[in-house]
Amino acid sequence: MPSVNAKQNEHLDSMLRRFKRACEKAGVLTELKRRARYTKPTKIRGQEKAAAAKRWQKKLMKEAPMPSRGIKGRKKKKK
Repeated sequence: MPSVNAKQNEHLDSMLRRFKRACEKAGVLTELKRRARYTKPTKIRGQEKAAAAKRWQKKLMKEAPMPSRGIKGRKKKKK
């Protein structure tokens, strides 16, 4: 659990801000949200597989050449 020591003549607001930042760095809120409710192991595996598939598709899209959109040129004016 993160802790914050009071500096001399420090306001409570700045101490609270430092404490919140320390909690964020330690990952307290993310751990709390993760433990808030039980998730079945099969659901966790499914989420991990979906995330891996999404990463794979993103990688393929980055590596793939951009599709041609045809020749761009001036449009002819109608007479």
